[in-house]
Amino acid sequence: MTEGVLRGQVAYVTGGSRGIGRAIALALAGAGADIAICHLGDPAMAESLVQAVVAQGRRGFQMECDVASPAAIRAFATAAEAALGSCDILVNNAGINIRGPFEEITEADFDRVMDVHVKGMFFMAQVVYPGMVGRGRGRIISIASQLAFKGGPLATPYCAAKAGIIGFTRALAWEAAPQGVLVNAIAPGPVETDLTRARGPEWRRMIEDSIPAGRLGQPEEIAATALLLAGPGGSFYVGACLSPNGGDVMH
Repeated sequence: MTEGVLRGQVAYVTGGSRGIGRAIALALAGAGADIAICHLGDPAMAESLVQAVVAQGRRGFQMECDVASPAAIRAFATAAEAALGSCDILVNNAGINIRGPFEEITEADFDRVMDVHVKGMFFMAQVVYPGMVGRGRGRIISIASQLAFKGGPLATPYCAAKAGIIGFTRALAWEAAPQGVLVNAIAPGPVETDLTRARGPEWRRMIEDSIPAGRLGQPEEIAATALLLAGPGGSFYVGACLSPNGGDVMH
């Protein structure tokens, strides 16, 4: 039973309007947390998420924010704290993938992928971390990918960025755990979202044929892992990277 286990806590979820981020936001709200999300150019879906959070009896807040900008991150955190309170649970979920052959990746492409994933995750964590340390408790959960372990064609910046998230998680966990702040990551396998649906039916069949589970995951299945790490059941996870991936990577 998870109902009420996060009551009285506030969660910030980046990239929370759709897909995995949305599912995580709703799962945390269902467990009692108030939810602040940021998004980029998705106001209608962001507002519908807030309405869904409110329908669960919790408070919700949404704001546009490009997480590649530390100034925008600080503005989002300031506004979210004013609306709901200090961050107890941070879920770094915002992401982007620019695909292409390695030799054709431009500096701008590389910078954008790294800035959204690694820079955004780093400075979003940094802005909420002092408050968590001051209260002696907090959870930081960052969304990586199973591709950080296995790699994949036409996705070198993405794989590098996701591996960077795991390295950051392990490093910060050493500093944070003695302060009462638990830092962990999730590395999902292929999940059915707007982004993966855009890859088309042929790609989907290839994935379904190649992994033991025989299907793509659902965002709610990744949200269940986030809820574990955010709640009482996650109290002994430190620097871990949990990978719900249907058997795509076994370790």
